[in-house]
Amino acid sequence: MAPHPRSGNPAKRAQAAGTAPAPATARDWIAASRPRTLSMAIAPVALGTAAAFNAEGYHLGIALACLMLALCMQIGVNYANDYADGVRGTDAVRVGPGRLVGAGKASPAAVRNVAIAFLVAGAVAGVVVVLLSQRWWLLLVGAVALVAAWTYTGGKRPYGYLGLGELVSFLFFGPVAVVGTTYAIIGRITEDAVALGIAMGCISAALMLTNNLRDIDTDRAAGKRTLPTLIGRRASKALYAFLMLVPFAVLWIFSYALVYGAAVFVVLLIAGPAIVIVCLARTPRDLILALGLTGLTALLYGVGLAVAIWGGPVGFVPPPAPIP
Repeated sequence: MAPHPRSGNPAKRAQAAGTAPAPATARDWIAASRPRTLSMAIAPVALGTAAAFNAEGYHLGIALACLMLALCMQIGVNYANDYADGVRGTDAVRVGPGRLVGAGKASPAAVRNVAIAFLVAGAVAGVVVVLLSQRWWLLLVGAVALVAAWTYTGGKRPYGYLGLGELVSFLFFGPVAVVGTTYAIIGRITEDAVALGIAMGCISAALMLTNNLRDIDTDRAAGKRTLPTLIGRRASKALYAFLMLVPFAVLWIFSYALVYGAAVFVVLLIAGPAIVIVCLARTPRDLILALGLTGLTALLYGVGLAVAIWGGPVGFVPPPAPIP
């Protein structure tokens, strides 16, 4: 009996189609890490470090370890998603960037092992954060983050298939990442960190929403229940616009206190077109550009506002000293 073309085994799908895709190149592996999403690892750590600096001081070692943790976790979850969706057959038909397992370019075991390697590297970076900061309960936060990274599309009941991807993305790449960085450095949570965490969480959720909106038809066909498949295109587009505007409402508040805060509003030149593209999109391919613009918005907003915070408030205040 011929294997079903939507089998979770990519090799069997290739056999059924009578084709054997070329093995993955280095460029394919790099693309599978989804570099456009790495802004969601960099920006929250930059803002968390800036919030700590504004409140008390900074610790370069902890900040760098937090950055390594966030980057490894983001890359790890991207490979884990490639693996889990590939073996389930969800990626049999794609409009966006190609996948390794779904396209049959790499074995599921190889992609799974790379995902685990990055997640382990992230765990090691997390241990370094704990050792440097002596905030031992952060180990629990790290353990929860690891579970969330793997069960997004992995496991028996992945939350990414239950319409919870945007919510978890908001939490872990927003408040958890920003507030966690600030807490690791100064040992307390500040109002600034919470506000900045909400802002970054909204952009992270918008990035996830754009990705899922692009794949709404193929996800429905594969039985993958994402937020757009549950609420529809129109509501998803309205939600995207709301999520992208909330950070600038937060920025409006900060701009009154920061010398260079208002300059960050230039990022609207990128966020604005992204909102227009999503709202007017008719085909999945229309959303590929919006996905890139959303990731760029996250990077420039997060790093730009962090620099503005480091630039100081209106009126001279002596800069905090490094935390030993």
